Amino acid sequence: MTAADLLPATDVLAALIGQVRDDQLTAPTPCGGITIGELLDHVDSLCVAFTAAAAKTPLDGGGRAPVPDASRLGGDWRHRIPARLDELARAWRQASAWTGTTEAGGIRLPAEAAGAAAFDEVIVHGWDLAVATGRPYPGSDPALAEPVATAYRWVGSVVEQSPEGSPGLFGPPVPVPGDASPLDRLLGLTGRDPHWRPGGSGS
Repeated sequence: MTAADLLPATDVLAALIGQVRDDQLTAPTPCGGITIGELLDHVDSLCVAFTAAAAKTPLDGGGRAPVPDASRLGGDWRHRIPARLDELARAWRQASAWTGTTEAGGIRLPAEAAGAAAFDEVIVHGWDLAVATGRPYPGSDPALAEPVATAYRWVGSVVEQSPEGSPGLFGPPVPVPGDASPLDRLLGLTGRDPHWRPGGSGS
């Protein structure tokens, strides 16, 4: 796997974060039933963990994600999390980030797998946040084609090994039409219904 550019996906997620209102923080998301505030805390944590994984810098606990907790957001999250997303993207722009082995999520794994997992986290949680806040996710943007493909290849390899779902990663795949978009196919593999809406028939 060659180094792909995560910046288009982090830019999308950063823009979405900047538009979240305080009164939306307790609203539900399609991500395992957690709230928007909890999802934002998770994104904050994964930025730190996967930036360290790119640099192969060990973290306490191996970068294992803590239980999402909106009380950790603080008052500067609209600026802090986008800045960390930018740092994450730039870390994975380095060819060296994709070589050898590293640690993420408390496990040792090939660096290219960690990089692809970072792509999946940013893209899928970007979609989670978009639909939870009633905003569109630009999945058809050509700039996102390679990031989505990178994430899809990794998720597909995980699903091949655990077709009924991977605890701690994602649930059982949700069937999508054969002619579905690349983003919808990725979402389905991660156990998400691409038609999910807050309180709607896809929830």
